[in-house]
Amino acid sequence: MADVARLAGVAISTVSRALANPGRVNEKTRAKINAAAKQLGYTPNAMARGLRVGKSNIIMIILPGSLYYGVSQIIPQVLQSINKSLIQGGYNLMIANLGRDEISERHILDLAFGGSVRGAIILSSKLPEVDGRSLANSGLPIVSMLLDMSDAGLQSVITNDREAVRDVTAELIRLGHRRFFYLAGPEGNYHDVERYGGVLEALEAAGLSEEAVRRSGGRLDYQHGFDIGVKAAEDFTELAEKPTAVIATSDDMAISFVSRIKRAGLSIPDDLSIVSFDGSPVCEFSSPPLSTIEQPVEEMGRAAVELLLDAIGQRQNPVSVRTVVRSKLIPRESIAPPKA
Repeated sequence: MADVARLAGVAISTVSRALANPGRVNEKTRAKINAAAKQLGYTPNAMARGLRVGKSNIIMIILPGSLYYGVSQIIPQVLQSINKSLIQGGYNLMIANLGRDEISERHILDLAFGGSVRGAIILSSKLPEVDGRSLANSGLPIVSMLLDMSDAGLQSVITNDREAVRDVTAELIRLGHRRFFYLAGPEGNYHDVERYGGVLEALEAAGLSEEAVRRSGGRLDYQHGFDIGVKAAEDFTELAEKPTAVIATSDDMAISFVSRIKRAGLSIPDDLSIVSFDGSPVCEFSSPPLSTIEQPVEEMGRAAVELLLDAIGQRQNPVSVRTVVRSKLIPRESIAPPKA
């Protein structure tokens, strides 16, 4: 930094301000400093600066489990969006875990209580708690993404799961469908509760009872979407009275279900309509192209980072906020009116 200051003809403190807070240095001086830093190949040591000022520039991401989410790729897409926004804000991303076993939970809490990170974004899962320690008591700013924890006092960024599935079910009813098959995530999971709730609301609004929908699944996590879809196809073939429309709560489920159901001689959408949730790009290239509810992961990632950085900049804990970023249906060739 001293070499940069000497070459630019300014004080070391001016170089420090220009690199850490560019807005505090006039444009002409900032340009000289940037040119000198580029000529010398100088890169600020963010970790050293963090130690000096007593503040880390690392944001911890807490995953619900493995990065593997089949074709849906929701978690990697979210990570990409968050990483991009954090870099723009001058922060670095740390993936804190690839599992949620006890060892991983302890590691997450050690990072939080040890001052290694400045804040945390937790994806689609509950807060780590081990031996009386909870992330909630770490003093870190925390944002929950894909899971509404605003009632527990956490800033939360979610999509409109219930409303989106309610609207697509209502559209299927409008097309003439009256018997439904629902491919479920793990029973009691936030997303499954919301999405199945949307189905029931649409049925009630149309004067149909819950008996109009049959469920398959409910035991495996969303990471096992392919397995859920395969088992659902087996369950479907055993039904005496076949539903005419399928609502899958992930693209993985839908893709494996369609693959197996076509082997049984059924045609999509002639014999059976199907719609899924997530909005994976691969859905467009499925056979037939799959109708899906697209989650706005990039917008949600930006919103989560904005809330977190706002919280980091405040001395007091901010009021809990529930931010909803709307998903949208992408209609394709997998849905049609039922056969007469």
